[in-house]
Amino acid sequence: MKLRWHQKKTSGRDMVLPEISLTPLIDTALVLLIIFMIAAPLSKKDNGLLVELPNGTVKETPDDMKEDAAVIVDARGKIGFNGTIVTQQQLLEKLAHMVKSNNQLTVHVKGDKGASYGTVVELVDAIKTVQGVRYVALATTRPVA
Repeated sequence: MKLRWHQKKTSGRDMVLPEISLTPLIDTALVLLIIFMIAAPLSKKDNGLLVELPNGTVKETPDDMKEDAAVIVDARGKIGFNGTIVTQQQLLEKLAHMVKSNNQLTVHVKGDKGASYGTVVELVDAIKTVQGVRYVALATTRPVA
């Protein structure tokens, strides 16, 4: 950082006051702003899978119902759960293990709008076979007005 010095006369004595250049600080702030603007859209990945949810206007679950487990299905049919990509069988085993600690489990399925309808329905049907799963909800996004 460059410091500039100027002299100021006060009551007969010369005082030297430092002045800090703000240009490097502003440059750094703008670079960080650009980095965050680029990185924000990339953070849409959920469990390592990029998912674009379909639009929906009706709310399926009440606000007070918490999401116990979220299952993600991307456009290629890959399944994500707890930050990892799993097979359908592994998912069912993990859900069965979760049911042991919470026997009234609510599962939200976040299916990409490009995912095969059959794949999502088969997955929802398989999740419903796990004893202790209370509710399976399909996640959507609100359309932008």
